[in-house]
Amino acid sequence: MSSMSKPIILFLYSVFSILSIISDAVELDTITTTLSLSDGQTMVTSDGTFELGFFSPLGTTSTNRYLGIWYKKISNGTVVWVANRDTPLTDTSGGGVLKLTDGGVLVLVNSTNTIFWSSSNSSSNSSTHSPVAQLLDSGNLVVKDANDAANGQNFLWQSFDYPSDTLLPGMKLGKNLVTGIERRLWSWKSGDDPSRGDYTFGLDVSGYPQLVLLKGSVEQYRSGPWNGLRFSGSVGLKPNSIYTFHFVFDQIEAYYGFDLVNSSVFSRLVMNQNGIVQRFTWNYNTKNWIIYVNAPADNCDVYGICHAYGSCSIANSPACGCLDKFVPRSQKDWDKADWSGGCVRRTLLNCHNESSNGFLKYSGVKLPDTRSSWFNSSMTLEECKAVCLKNCTCMAYANINVTAGGSGCLLWFDDLIDIRELPESGQDIYIRMASSELVSEAGSKSNRKKRTKVIVGLALLAGVLMLGLTLALYVWKKKHKQRKLKRGERSEYSLEQGRTNESHKEDLELPMFDLATIANATNNFSINNKLGEGGFGPVYKGILEEGKEIAVKRLSKYSTQGIDEFKNEVICIEKLQHRNLVKLLGCCFQGEEKMLIYEYMPNKSLDLFIFDQTQGKLLDWPKRFDIINGVARGLLYLHQDSRLRIIHRDLKASNILLDVNMIPKISDFGVARSFGENETGATTKRVVGTHGYMSPEYAVDGIFSVKSDIFSFGVLVLEIVSGKRNRGFFHPEHHLNLLGHSWRLFKEGRSLELIDAPLGEDSCSLSQVLRSIHVALLCVQQSPEDRPNMSSVVLMLGSEGALLQPKQPGFYTERTFPEMDYYSSSRQTQTTSSVNEITMTVLEAR
Repeated sequence: MSSMSKPIILFLYSVFSILSIISDAVELDTITTTLSLSDGQTMVTSDGTFELGFFSPLGTTSTNRYLGIWYKKISNGTVVWVANRDTPLTDTSGGGVLKLTDGGVLVLVNSTNTIFWSSSNSSSNSSTHSPVAQLLDSGNLVVKDANDAANGQNFLWQSFDYPSDTLLPGMKLGKNLVTGIERRLWSWKSGDDPSRGDYTFGLDVSGYPQLVLLKGSVEQYRSGPWNGLRFSGSVGLKPNSIYTFHFVFDQIEAYYGFDLVNSSVFSRLVMNQNGIVQRFTWNYNTKNWIIYVNAPADNCDVYGICHAYGSCSIANSPACGCLDKFVPRSQKDWDKADWSGGCVRRTLLNCHNESSNGFLKYSGVKLPDTRSSWFNSSMTLEECKAVCLKNCTCMAYANINVTAGGSGCLLWFDDLIDIRELPESGQDIYIRMASSELVSEAGSKSNRKKRTKVIVGLALLAGVLMLGLTLALYVWKKKHKQRKLKRGERSEYSLEQGRTNESHKEDLELPMFDLATIANATNNFSINNKLGEGGFGPVYKGILEEGKEIAVKRLSKYSTQGIDEFKNEVICIEKLQHRNLVKLLGCCFQGEEKMLIYEYMPNKSLDLFIFDQTQGKLLDWPKRFDIINGVARGLLYLHQDSRLRIIHRDLKASNILLDVNMIPKISDFGVARSFGENETGATTKRVVGTHGYMSPEYAVDGIFSVKSDIFSFGVLVLEIVSGKRNRGFFHPEHHLNLLGHSWRLFKEGRSLELIDAPLGEDSCSLSQVLRSIHVALLCVQQSPEDRPNMSSVVLMLGSEGALLQPKQPGFYTERTFPEMDYYSSSRQTQTTSSVNEITMTVLEAR
């Protein structure tokens, strides 16, 4: 080669390289006829929301390349669709190219022009002369004939017909009954591998349609059938301000879909690799996807957990029970919490005579699995009953549609499975029973009617007498305005009376006890009746005249908490009803006295057991695991199921009270905060809580949310397992706190060394212990976004599926001095009295 030719060649090579780089940076038009999309080029929607191109999964060193669609306007990198998920491009010598053939077929080819993916199952044909490809603003990649472009929806092929793991607004989750196209979500194998994983979520149309989540071919969760308002078992599916939803079922297709109320809001439904369907909503403030709802949401959502004719209630412990008039098939197994045998009728059916059978109504339930069902949309409920009664293999019937008084007929021809109690949103179902059971039920109703008539008559007589007393009572009240209120009466009592300038908020209607009644119940606040003392003040045991035991929390004039905390506790807990929350019976506000009256907990608080070697022996592992699950269910109620979203902010062992059956009750709502349905957290300058339980973002920056409570719950679980306090924890080998110690043991595969000495490995269910530790470490991760929500925690504790690997916990760094708190230089006195674990308030200038 001549010396002159070398510079020329180098020059041409440089020009070619520059042109190549410019070409790779080009974003193709959203509509293209001669499509040739190379690795490095992208196609963007006209509104800039979605982008199509080649990618490698984030957080991986893999060289595999995939063609996909992801969000561009927000959360760049959140992939919503993958074309070649099971056939990645592994050719390291050159990138792939997406092409559109003359027949309207999309193909992916590698550097050797070998096709490794195509849309060959499209409806393309030889008569298509002008195919075009377009990425719609909805995120749908479509192929259509340019001559039919005006029709909009006459697509030759569309990506919406072949979902990956994500359902977007406008997509259909279901089946076209004419073409046979079935649209279902299929999980990724892992976070960095988009190939098909273990879980699928779609509409099962083998009976009356219902959404079903499968692991392989095994049912994991079922939505229940559509009832005109929602899928009967989907508690979280209800009208909201973010999206609308709809269900279509006709001779052509059956599908579920949703649309956004506001186009500026982004929401998506994802089938994740852990077997949970999650709805995410984009939060513009935090620049993160926020989990809006999960399915399955709790243990009762686990498919068939109580088996045939069993009914699940998340409010009960254990959750499974038999339907009324049914008994366990094996009482011995049932007593061991083995529900696999299910339940059977107390009185067996006799099909020889039609009159020997009838139907019993069960209300407020999630309808059973409908895959062995028959339906007719035009029948009335009476016609439905007649059809079912004539066929002895028909086990039950119900309305299909509950709107406008009910319509349609749904029949079951097999054992009824996957029933759960839903008192507020459930449906009625009529189950075939022996006539003797119906007679018993009818007799009981007849007796109740007779008793009702007698009661009504007595009530009328009493009413006449009371009418005469009303005027006298009115005069009496006028003359005795200052008379003390009788216990149990409800009165609007102004908190402005007898108060300084602590607060100037609205009056509250409080359940009131008079001071004399409380003084008498507590033996005039005797020191012998004192149970302990906390930040609010002393707590006394009391016994009312009728023998009811109570706990009286009396506000001390020296208390660091005041009238605001008093009011806050009443506001938060007054109308909350859950078996794992302490019950507020009333208040006393008289003169300088401010008191809260609670149900008495004879076993006092959890910390008195788990942090004491002697008392700890009384709590075996089954009891500790029940306590963990009970606290989790209580928090789930506060965070998701109560009328207001409540963040406790001071969850700790001393605030978990134990009743006579060792059922845990979350208490002390003095510093709790309530939020609206769509609010998730806030920022405060007044940080309140207890050292050792506060999450990093709350302790340092005053940012609190439901994830703050979840951090505290994780700490609590580790304390229950280990019998050690997180605050003040000491280990001779290092200066880590309990969280750091647990994390170190987990990484080294030595988590069982964390078990409390009084328990011993032999008396524990090691799988439950390891799972509890694993879940706890997921809860105490440094970043709030990494922590699961409470519905996921309840589900993880009650199932056996794979768990995500936790990241490093918050406050993991070693302390300078073992005896000092891990993020505060101030020390806290440790005492044996549970209520002396003082709640700390940190004022921080912001």
